Amino acid sequence: MNIVVCIKQVPDTAEVKINPETNTLIRDGVENIMNPFDRQALETALILKDTSGAKVTVVSMGPPQATDILKEAIAMGADDAVLISDRALAGSDTLATSVALAAAVRKVGECDLVLCGKQAIDGDTAQVGPEIAEYLNIPHVTNVTKIIEVGEKSIVVETDLPTTLEVCEISYPCLLTVEKDIFQPRLPSFKLKMETKDKEIPMITLKDMDDTDEKHYGLNGSATQVIRIFPPEPNTDKDIVRGNSDELTETLFNKIVDLKIL
Repeated sequence: MNIVVCIKQVPDTAEVKINPETNTLIRDGVENIMNPFDRQALETALILKDTSGAKVTVVSMGPPQATDILKEAIAMGADDAVLISDRALAGSDTLATSVALAAAVRKVGECDLVLCGKQAIDGDTAQVGPEIAEYLNIPHVTNVTKIIEVGEKSIVVETDLPTTLEVCEISYPCLLTVEKDIFQPRLPSFKLKMETKDKEIPMITLKDMDDTDEKHYGLNGSATQVIRIFPPEPNTDKDIVRGNSDELTETLFNKIVDLKIL
C-alpha cells in the first residue's frame, strides 16, 4: 500500500500577523509548526505502515522553511517527503491550494490512500481535503474518527456526522480526512532525526506541474477574495445584579430578551 499524507506548516497562533494589502497571513519569519490535525493524519499513516508495511510519503506546500516539518515527519517514520514551493503559489486559497496538492500527489506516483487532517488551525475551512479528492477524481470520506478494517481493495472507517456516527467502506484509491483525536501522535525518533538531518527534500515548482498555467495557482487562481481581515473587538461590558432569586431570574430573562438570544 502506498500512502500520501498532505501536511501543512501553520504559524504559531500566538504570532499571527495579517498583510493589510493582500489580506493574507504573513508567514515569512514566523515560527511554524505542523498543523495538529495533519499530525494525526501522519500518525494514522504510520500505524498503517506498522501493521501492513505501507510506504508513507508526505507532501507539503509552502516556502522553503516548510522542509522543517517534512524532516520532522521523516523523523516520525515517514519514508519520503516532497515540498511544493514557488512564488507563483503565494496567497493560494483552498481551491488553488487543492489544485497544487493534487498535482503533487499525481507527481508522487500511484497511491492507494491519501490522508489529510480535517482542517488547518490557521483557516478552519476543512475544504482542502475534499477538494483534493475532487481534482484527483477519487472518492473521499471526511471527519474520520476510527479505522475499523484495512482490506486489500477497500478500507472501513467510522465518520463523525453532525447527529450520528456512520461506518463507511470506501474503495482504493481514496482520500480520508481525520479528526484530531483519532490517534495519539508519536514523538519524532532522535535516531531518525540524526540520520536524516542532512537529507535533501525534493522540491516541486510550477514548471514541474502537469498544469503550468499561473492563472490556476496563487492569488490568480483563488476564487475566494478576502475583502478584509480584522481581529474581533473585545467586549468588556458587564453587569452586576443583586437581589433575591425571583429578582435575579426576572433581570436575567429581560437581559436575554433584550439581547435577542431567545
